[in-house]
Amino acid sequence: MSTERREKSIVLCLIVLLIFVDQISKFFIRSVLSELPQQSFPIIKNFFHLTLVQNKGTAFGLFRNQSFFFVLISFAAIILISYFLFFKKERNNHSRIPFCLILGGAAGNLIDRLIFGFVIDFLDFRIWPVFNFADFFICVGAGWITILLFLKKKRVSD
Repeated sequence: MSTERREKSIVLCLIVLLIFVDQISKFFIRSVLSELPQQSFPIIKNFFHLTLVQNKGTAFGLFRNQSFFFVLISFAAIILISYFLFFKKERNNHSRIPFCLILGGAAGNLIDRLIFGFVIDFLDFRIWPVFNFADFFICVGAGWITILLFLKKKRVSD
């Protein structure tokens, strides 16, 4: 197997793993807390709870009831990132993992929107809006890319 094929296989496995973690966690939460929508189960009282929320908006519940728009944006992001990861000849190996995180997160939330019409959120730190692993993956990936761009710009200006 060529190095390029092996790298693409690893990228694909990482994306599938991220989607699996997101979807299995949401399945578990729906199973356990389905009788208590909008209710919380304290893990660490007054700090971290599991709270089942049906998010019809985007991150942090913004732009509610725009599901069709978010489905289109998710598809576009998934196609664009997939092109970058699997078809573009010149790839920056440093940005592969953060783009995998964003793609896996976008796919996880897209699956929710297509199946339920909303995104299932459940990680509740009480000082932050309730979110899920897909949201976490997207934020970490975007932050990572921002840092890479900042470092690249800094190196160019030095």
